[in-house]
Amino acid sequence: MINQLVKGIKEKDAPIVVGLDPMLSYVPEHLVKDAFAAYGETLEGACEAIWQFNKEIVDKTYDLIPAVKPQIAMYEQFGLPGLEAFKKTVDYCKEKGLVVIGDIKRGDIGSTSAAYAVGHLGKVQVGSKTYVPFDEDFVTVNPYLGSDGVNPFLDVCKEEKKGIFVLVKTSNPSSGEFQDQLVDGRPLYELVGEKVAAWGEQHMGTDYSYVGAVVGATYPEMGKVLRKVMPKAYILVPGYGAQGGKGKDLVHFFNEDGLGAIVNSSRGIIAAYKQEKYAAIGAENFGDASRAAVEDMIADIRGALENSK
Repeated sequence: MINQLVKGIKEKDAPIVVGLDPMLSYVPEHLVKDAFAAYGETLEGACEAIWQFNKEIVDKTYDLIPAVKPQIAMYEQFGLPGLEAFKKTVDYCKEKGLVVIGDIKRGDIGSTSAAYAVGHLGKVQVGSKTYVPFDEDFVTVNPYLGSDGVNPFLDVCKEEKKGIFVLVKTSNPSSGEFQDQLVDGRPLYELVGEKVAAWGEQHMGTDYSYVGAVVGATYPEMGKVLRKVMPKAYILVPGYGAQGGKGKDLVHFFNEDGLGAIVNSSRGIIAAYKQEKYAAIGAENFGDASRAAVEDMIADIRGALENSK
């Protein structure tokens, strides 16, 4: 699957991933109104609005992007209907040829970790039959419990030719409370990066590992260090746009081949119609606003990479 992701990035010349993290407040009023008319002000109604919102954004952007990243918490908050919307979104994106990164941030040990891995990346046995529950291509994994928590994911990834992105240095302001702490004179995130590189050696694609890393755009200097620590790991970079990251901040996340990183933008794209820059497009045409935001993001990152040569 890492080879497919790299191929998509090359073909579309777009090292970006759209975060499908829909809050109900992001959904235009006309979609909410239609969904509530059909299902009432219910969990089902909310999830119908979110599903239609996602579908339109995917329809308007899939030809420009290689991947999407749905954040499962935005769906779980609506209970079982939310999980159904999550699954419909995953399936639809795959029908459109997109790589799906399930942003689930799971991290546990033993059979619990294995169950998470099977549920999101693998197959579950039910009597004589086998089912594929959620079927993402990659998921995000919290490494705080160590190899005991990561190895069950690696086992499933090897079986299914799928991958993970391990949290290494996250984009949020308080990440340093733990991630920056020194261990034998070195920050913890560097040690985690070394483990990611080691885990990755166990599961390699053609040029890059199936084991990637999450490193926030808000910490470009740390990204520069981690790029050297994990030369074969793809770096998933959150924090672009709404959290302050810009294309010029991201050049060190990439290798000299122009690959090695994929940059996420969530509300900066899916709620673009709310921004002053795209307001003239209108809420009725929110998908077109999202497309314009994707095009601007691609241009920003391409320009930054070209200027860094």
